[in-house]
Amino acid sequence: MTRHRLRTLLGALLLATALGTAATPAAATPTPPPEFGSDWHDPLTAAPPVDRPSTPSCTLTLAEAQFRDFTPYRGSYTPPADCGTRWAKVVLRLDGKVKGRQYDRLGNLTLGGVEILRTSTPQPSPDGITWSVEKDVTHYRDTLSREQPVEMLIGNVVNDTYTGVIDVKVTLTFHAAEGTPAGAARTPDRVLPVTGQPVTLPRNSERVLAEVYATGSGGGCEEYWYLTVPDPAPYSCTAPAGPHREVRISVDGRLAGIAAPFPTVWTGGWSNPFLWYVTPAPRAFDVQPVVYDLTPFAALLNDGRPHRVEVSVAGVPEGRPGWSAPVNLLLWLDAGRSVVTGALTRHEEGDPANSSRHTPPSSTGGEHRVDSAAGHRLTVAGHLDTSHGRITTTVTRSVSHSSAHRWTEGEDRDAFTGTWTDHETVAHGGRTTRTHRTYTMDGTTTVGADARLRTVIGLADRAHVLTLRDGAAPTVSQLDHTYTGDATYTTGVPRDQRHAVGTSSERYRLTGTAGCYDRTVATAQGTVTEDRRRC
Repeated sequence: MTRHRLRTLLGALLLATALGTAATPAAATPTPPPEFGSDWHDPLTAAPPVDRPSTPSCTLTLAEAQFRDFTPYRGSYTPPADCGTRWAKVVLRLDGKVKGRQYDRLGNLTLGGVEILRTSTPQPSPDGITWSVEKDVTHYRDTLSREQPVEMLIGNVVNDTYTGVIDVKVTLTFHAAEGTPAGAARTPDRVLPVTGQPVTLPRNSERVLAEVYATGSGGGCEEYWYLTVPDPAPYSCTAPAGPHREVRISVDGRLAGIAAPFPTVWTGGWSNPFLWYVTPAPRAFDVQPVVYDLTPFAALLNDGRPHRVEVSVAGVPEGRPGWSAPVNLLLWLDAGRSVVTGALTRHEEGDPANSSRHTPPSSTGGEHRVDSAAGHRLTVAGHLDTSHGRITTTVTRSVSHSSAHRWTEGEDRDAFTGTWTDHETVAHGGRTTRTHRTYTMDGTTTVGADARLRTVIGLADRAHVLTLRDGAAPTVSQLDHTYTGDATYTTGVPRDQRHAVGTSSERYRLTGTAGCYDRTVATAQGTVTEDRRRC
């Protein structure tokens, strides 16, 4: 299905009724209606809430605004006077409401130039919906401990057709460290935003991480980057190198890290917003950053000079917009030395592999097919002579992608199956962490002769993390976050003639040394039919 046709269909849906999503749970209703009506359950997510300590807390408002266009909200932040500067946990909460007709919109919030939240919005019902997002922002303690300018933007368009004004309030709740067994959380000593200009690090940096909020969005082809096909295959979104994308970070022009981007599906995705009314796709409301360990480069960055830290997305056609990738540097400092020296000792990059092959249909009415495969590997290592001895860090990361994309002329049938892997091993001093990430997508959209559009899709976000420490028992965690959906409606007709039906199921399982969390949420025709906890 062409991207133009996708937007046309979504626009037709929005003109008659708006679509809603929210992140707050409610009681299950066992008997769903035979089809979607004019109202449905406020959506909920199976993901766990932010765990909060029972210590005293205080809450302040960080931002409160109504977004009608692309004018950002600007304000100021002052740390709370009643909660000190030693916090066990800091929780950000966004509460939003919108009514009328509106598309999903991408938003971000920065504090002193540091991006602390990237999110997308639900699509509203005519009567209006509310939703909320929670995020643990404790690791931004350095930024939160000082007065800062605040800027928030959810770019929006409001006119006679798209009437939804996005109304949001963002709060921060600070939980005091006093009275907790662990005391204040161990957080970076400095957090530096990278704003496109060279950055100078403190000369005693002994650990350097970079987090990158990389998203492809904006309604163009890069919002659906995984569906792009190589020229000259006859499809609505093309890219010379095909669908493979890789988020790369460099230091002074030298490759320092690689990562697979997460294939986010926003709340209007895959031509069928009926899929996402109650259960949004994984990460849609809380975009998680890609994290790189740049500690092997710390000796170079500690020379007191400005350095270029830059992010690029490999595979994006030259000049095509659609990706945003703001960067924060997280720094841990050596309190025992004013200057930490060392060396980058190893830099081994495998040759990037990427193939994307188009096979035309063998007969009239048959399917086009594009088979793609890609991979890349990078190992970097370095040492630092700190006040507590020489510390060696080795980072090995490998990414891969394989997919099969099949479609018919006119894209009335459009099917995609893809797998992305991102495997990383970080050995730092006496600690080794092995993280294996796997993302999968399997979806098909068809439009029949009767104008019935059906989308069937499955998504998965999986991660296995093993941590080994000298003299300590290993720790392990396993994330298995899955979504399945099947929704059908009649296109090109008024809402009361669409006869939309749809089911969805989301399961979030997190198991390991720290315990177990397991919740399933299932829906039918906008009604919650199951909300089950197994742990």
